[in-house]
Amino acid sequence: MLKKSFLLLVFYFLSQSAFSQAKVQDTIYLMNGRVVGEKVIDTLLGAVTIVNPKKPSKKIHYEWDQLFMVRFANGDKRYYYKQDSLLSNWFSRDEMWMYMKGENDARKGFKARGCLIGACVAGIAGGLTGTFWAPIAPYGFMALSGLPKIRIRHSTISNPTYVESDAYILGYERVARQRRRIKSVIGGTIGLGIGYGAFALFLNK
Repeated sequence: MLKKSFLLLVFYFLSQSAFSQAKVQDTIYLMNGRVVGEKVIDTLLGAVTIVNPKKPSKKIHYEWDQLFMVRFANGDKRYYYKQDSLLSNWFSRDEMWMYMKGENDARKGFKARGCLIGACVAGIAGGLTGTFWAPIAPYGFMALSGLPKIRIRHSTISNPTYVESDAYILGYERVARQRRRIKSVIGGTIGLGIGYGAFALFLNK
């Protein structure tokens, strides 16, 4: 009885180990800062290929200039990025890594709520005029939203030591300013619709 229980226990742990290994995926680090965890099925013809996780019948091809690095499930790494001014790759490999970290942290933590609200208010104010020039207010706000200095909050940083890197700050700021513009467009469009709607309502009354 004890021997049978021992064998069942051994079989359970072996099956769990095999299952966990089966779930291990390769990790693809893209130049835009995004990370993809999928099994690499091909690295030939100038691209890294994976199966599309949303459509298993199709494949996704990442060309080499889109890639920073691939970390394979066995621990091996293959770098595709190299410093080359002719390709406008001004950063060293370590600097580019920090730049991508900054982009990732900004995507996760920078919300730009102030731009959303400010552009919405500008849109409402413009829409209430009921004129052809009303969009100037919200979209002018959007154009200026990237100018103020980006404040990096510690709560949005994955590692406090990253802010010591200029490359990290540049990556964070790039995505943060992009977020500001996107939120400004969204807020301005919503506000403009509200403003025009309110103007039409008051006009009818």
